[in-house]
Amino acid sequence: MDYTPTNPTPLSPSDYAGVSQAASDLRSHSSDSISDFAATQPQAVKAAAVEKAQNFRAYAGEKAAAIKQEAGAKIKQGAAKAKEIHVSAEDYVREHPTKSILGAVGVGVIIGLIMRR
Repeated sequence: MDYTPTNPTPLSPSDYAGVSQAASDLRSHSSDSISDFAATQPQAVKAAAVEKAQNFRAYAGEKAAAIKQEAGAKIKQGAAKAKEIHVSAEDYVREHPTKSILGAVGVGVIIGLIMRR
């Protein structure tokens, strides 16, 4: 589609002055708004970055606390399991002392043979 006027009207010299003034006003307004935008934009970006950093710090702190709590629970479970295994091993040795001593001697001999090579 062609949007050129079919019968353009030539501008008079007084029209040129109005157009020139309008262009000048537009340039000054644009430069003022660009200056205002350029002055406020870094502050807005900084504020957004600070907010994101604070949110990330809070999120990371929450995750670290959750991981620490979970690790503490796992350590307690591991300690309880180790104590349980220790108690059952003691009971086995008390119930079967001969088997335990012979087993320990056998393991010692095997380790000795391996170390000798």
